Amino acid sequence: MSPQDLANAIVSGINAGGEQFLEGTLAAVLPVIWLALLGLHLGRPYILDMIDRFTLRLGADLLWLIYIALRDFLIVSGVVMSFMFFFPDVVISDQLPLTGGLAAVVLFAVLLIKLVGDPDHNPRSFRLVTYLLGLGALLYFIPYIFGVQANGVVTGTFADISNFLVTSTNPFWAVGIAYVSVGLLALMGAIAVWYTLRTGGRADVGETQDLASAPQA
Repeated sequence: MSPQDLANAIVSGINAGGEQFLEGTLAAVLPVIWLALLGLHLGRPYILDMIDRFTLRLGADLLWLIYIALRDFLIVSGVVMSFMFFFPDVVISDQLPLTGGLAAVVLFAVLLIKLVGDPDHNPRSFRLVTYLLGLGALLYFIPYIFGVQANGVVTGTFADISNFLVTSTNPFWAVGIAYVSVGLLALMGAIAVWYTLRTGGRADVGETQDLASAPQA
């Protein structure tokens, strides 16, 4: 082996190792994102109760803005960090939760609902967002806990189930789910673009009327 070949092999190994380290870190951070997101969403009544206790309107507005910004930032961050699930070469080479891509699609659906509606004032939209967040959390946590985390611990039948829930040991399903996730994401992205172009970034008249008639939190 020539010095150039050795240098190329070292560089390739460093790049591959760095890529796997980054993807593994993102997969480990995503459960924290999901837990924080669920906590903020389900803790909305507590935030509203805290706002009612403020005697200064400015303090109440600041608390609400911080809450909304942090919650929506976590949703966007979760979608961006989940993009690795949409690449077949990544899912078959790394130990990732099998349905992580579908969880990302569900999280993007939450963003779509926030675009076309207002879950903070429309009770129906709020319930739909709650159901979607619960579904997305299940799609991520079940294969992550019983697949990725249990992969090197369980044996026998449970080992087969664990291997099925991990992308690197179940490449057929992993690639199929990745393509399905990309298709669903593209469809919702097209809907978002169509809605934005049709409304000019403003709420529909019907939606505005719904918000005006909906009970305020």
